[in-house]
Amino acid sequence: MHLELIAIIVEDYDSAIEFFVETLGFDLVEDSPSLTNDGRAKRWVVVRPPAATTGILLAQADGDRQHRAIGDQAAGRVGFFLRVADFSAAYRRMVDAEVSFVSGPRTEPYGRVAVFLDISGNRWDLLGPRDPEAG
Repeated sequence: MHLELIAIIVEDYDSAIEFFVETLGFDLVEDSPSLTNDGRAKRWVVVRPPAATTGILLAQADGDRQHRAIGDQAAGRVGFFLRVADFSAAYRRMVDAEVSFVSGPRTEPYGRVAVFLDISGNRWDLLGPRDPEAG
C-alpha cells in the first residue's frame, strides 16, 4: 500500500505545470483530457518529484468553493513537504527562480528547513539533511 496522489487546487493547469516542472524540477507524469463527474471537459494532470512514487494531481478550481480554497488548502499551515538531498543547492536554485520564501533556512532536529509558497500560495517546507556544522 502507498499514497499514490494528493490533489492541489490550482487556478490554471498550464501555470501550475510550469511552476512544478520548470521551477521545482518535478516530472510531468500525465496530462490527459478527462471529464468532470457531470460530463464537462477537464484535464488529468499529474506531476511528481523525480524518482518519487507519490505524485500531485493538479486540479484546476471548478466553482466558487474550490476557488476560495486556492492557496489555503492547509488553512495557512505548512501542508506539503519537499525533501531534497542537497538543501543548499535546491534553496539557491529556487531563490534564483524567484520562488517566494516566507522564512530563511534554519536547522531543526529533523534537518534544514525553509518555508516557501507554491504557485497557488500554499505553504511548503523545503527539507534537507541536518547541517553537520550545526552540531
